[in-house]
Amino acid sequence: MTRPATRRPAAGTAAIALGFAVLCLSYGLNAMDRQVFYPLVPEIREEFGFSLDQAGLLATGFTLGLALTGVPAGYLLDRMSRKTIVLASVVVYSAGTLAIPLAAGFLDMAVYRLVSGIGEGVQATAIYAIIGAYYFHRRALAAGFIGVAFGLGVFLGPVIGQGMAATSDSWRTPFYVFGLAGLVVALILLVTVPRAMSEALAGRAAPAEDVSYDHIPASPYNRNSLAFALTSAVSGLVFYGFLGLYPTFLREELAFAPGEAALAASLVGFGAMMALPVGWLADRVDQRILMAVGFVGTSVSALLAYTVATGAAAHYVLAFLMGTFASGVLFTNCTTVLQRSVRPEHVGRGAGLFILTYYVAAAVSGLLFARLVAGIGWQGAGLVQLALLPLLGLAALVLVDPRRMLLPPALTRP
Repeated sequence: MTRPATRRPAAGTAAIALGFAVLCLSYGLNAMDRQVFYPLVPEIREEFGFSLDQAGLLATGFTLGLALTGVPAGYLLDRMSRKTIVLASVVVYSAGTLAIPLAAGFLDMAVYRLVSGIGEGVQATAIYAIIGAYYFHRRALAAGFIGVAFGLGVFLGPVIGQGMAATSDSWRTPFYVFGLAGLVVALILLVTVPRAMSEALAGRAAPAEDVSYDHIPASPYNRNSLAFALTSAVSGLVFYGFLGLYPTFLREELAFAPGEAALAASLVGFGAMMALPVGWLADRVDQRILMAVGFVGTSVSALLAYTVATGAAAHYVLAFLMGTFASGVLFTNCTTVLQRSVRPEHVGRGAGLFILTYYVAAAVSGLLFARLVAGIGWQGAGLVQLALLPLLGLAALVLVDPRRMLLPPALTRP
């Protein structure tokens, strides 16, 4: 049954602001939770004897869980309580994280990573559906705040995780800590997020609002949404291909110390925090231009990181730039252009299509990168997957027809 067309319940500004802040906090923890694994891969490989292929699959394969939940979660979010779905998702990914240090080998660790990914995917879909509905005409700016939370989590996760592992002399400690933190955050979400925000009906902010959406295709799976789905898939292959084995490349190929590699991985998060100004721009300019800049910037940054730079300072700068272009620009815009390619009643499915395409690609990115490394070396893998693949994303933008989209007010005023 489709969600009934009721107007938003009343809620105070302070309650809404607090609820939004806690949603950002929960997504920041989500980012910390998934990011803590990458710099600990060498220690996990050493203990279990995993191959580089297995390590790459574990590093990014959890995103298959995110991908599998995208479309069904989007469908449910258009019909069920979004707040309930967010709460359940945080509990699920926290349970998966708590189970990872209990793994006996590759198969059960992969399952626990998959469970964690499922919870994280549902949470991401739900959060983007909530902000897409509540902040209907300023969704890119709202997504920018979520992107800042994600970037902060990406920055803090490796640094805190590596510090915990070094202090306790065990790679398992960070997973216990982050898993328990997730359960605490679920309780905070329960009491702070108002249903006036979580259950808002997209496009119906005011009862007198008279807006036609007839120019947008009735099907959520249309030319524009499928073109942007392709850009999302390319973005996922590139960004997670970079994230998954980048610390391993720095430590095993360039002989960086563990702390240096963790700091470089963390600086990707600082770049991701550029999502806030990018989100502000995305509500005011043609998002295709921003995405084109993102693909070109990602390509150049990856090319320099894998074929030119060898020193720590250079990699700190390039890691920041990768975070800026691949996350701050591409991730922020991919999440919102897909919602703007569908009618308001399909905002959940627009968010779900992004999660599906982005994270299916991300799930295989680590394994693909590891195979390329085995065949053509680290430099060749960086060139093919991270520097050349973004050109496909540029090509997909040509297929988009902006006349069939829900553009922000700044682009529709005469």
